[in-house]
Parts: sequence; C-alpha cells; structure tokens
Amino acid sequence: MNDVAFADRAAYFEVPDVLVLADLHVGRDESSAVALPIGEREDLHERLASLLERFEPETVVVAGDVVHTFDGVSARSLKTLDRLTETCRDADATLELVAGNHDSALSAAWDGIVHDEYVVGEDTRTPRAVICHGHEPPRRSGDRYVFGHVHPTIEIEGDRRPCFLYGNETYRAGDVLCLPAFTRLAPGVDVGNVATDEFETPLVADANRLEPIVIEPGSGEPLRFPPLGEFRSLL
Repeated sequence: MNDVAFADRAAYFEVPDVLVLADLHVGRDESSAVALPIGEREDLHERLASLLERFEPETVVVAGDVVHTFDGVSARSLKTLDRLTETCRDADATLELVAGNHDSALSAAWDGIVHDEYVVGEDTRTPRAVICHGHEPPRRSGDRYVFGHVHPTIEIEGDRRPCFLYGNETYRAGDVLCLPAFTRLAPGVDVGNVATDEFETPLVADANRLEPIVIEPGSGEPLRFPPLGEFRSLL
C-alpha cells in the first residue's frame, strides 16, 4: 500500500482522496471512569482538524463504532458528532459513517446516512477499497479491505503503541488494512500476543502474515515491522 499515508491512527488514500479512521467510540467518557484532560469532544475535534489540514481530503469515512453505548446515543454524544461534522464541513470534506457493532442506535439518532460498508475506487484506475467495521464479513468484494474493530496495539521495548496491520492478499485475494482505534480512551489489544482466532474478525485469516505499522512519536513517520509471525520471534 505505497499509495497510503499514515498519521495519528488514520489512513489517507491519495486516490480517491479519502481519509479513513475507525472506532471513535463517542460517549465512552460518559459511560466509564476514563477521561481526557481536554475532554473527548475537543480531543477528537483537534486531531481530526489537524488531519484535515494536512491531507485536505474530499471525504472522511469513519469505519464503525462511531459511538460507544449500544442502547442509545446521548445528547452530549450527538453534539460531539455535530462538532465533527462541522469540522469536516469547514474543511470542505464530507463525513460518511459506517456502522459498527456498537452502532445499533446510531441510525435512529443520526440524521445522515449510516452505511453498512462504504466503497471507494469504483473506476478501473484505482484499487477498489471496501471500508467496513470488521465485525462481520463484508458483502462486497474489493482489491483491499479497510476496517477497525480490533483496536490493535503492539508492545515495543516496553512501550505499548497503537498500530496499523497490513496484509498483502490475505483476505479474498485482496489486501487488508486494520486501523487502530481513533479514540485514545480504548486500551487496545496487544496483537503481538494474540492468535488468529482471537482477533474476533473474519477479515483476519492468518495473523502471522500481518505487518504492524507504528507511527514514530517524534517524527510522525510510519515505522514498518516484519509480519507478526516473524516479529513475535524477535520479542
């Protein structure tokens, strides 16, 4: 995936000009004891605004688990979603939401479209990418599959970091890209210690073939590591 840029738990596809993030879990700070110093809404807004300024995408897609609670979307969470929509609109970008397993109440509360999956690259010039949450098999086929759900992290020299996972032709003969949770309130899953059948997603057929990608905190550059099967032997 040489045509993909990575930054702050998000992936930008230059063609067709799409920024993808997953697992916002809006409302998690309301339903748990964890919180961020500046508040969940401002944290999500500021980080999204920074990504929009850097990449200037036409479209922003959230690949599921937009909200955290299963049984309803609070007024506070809706205000956060409205703020994120305004953030995109101010940057001349369209916000598209994909449903995750946490989003059973989202369509009733949200006045926009909530997609089961979102497809980009329909023309023959670019790879066809199916953006889904990852908790169930996508209905449509593509050259690549972009999803969240797993909340992948990896431990490097005692420091646990969010990571992307890339697999070359590992699902339906297509590439996969698993995104880390965009929320910083989720602890994440250490994929260095997880077997394939523990990933809880049908899009991971062989975890040993997935290559971790970590954003270097200082430079912001992506660091690519060997596939997990090889990486684990180095730990």
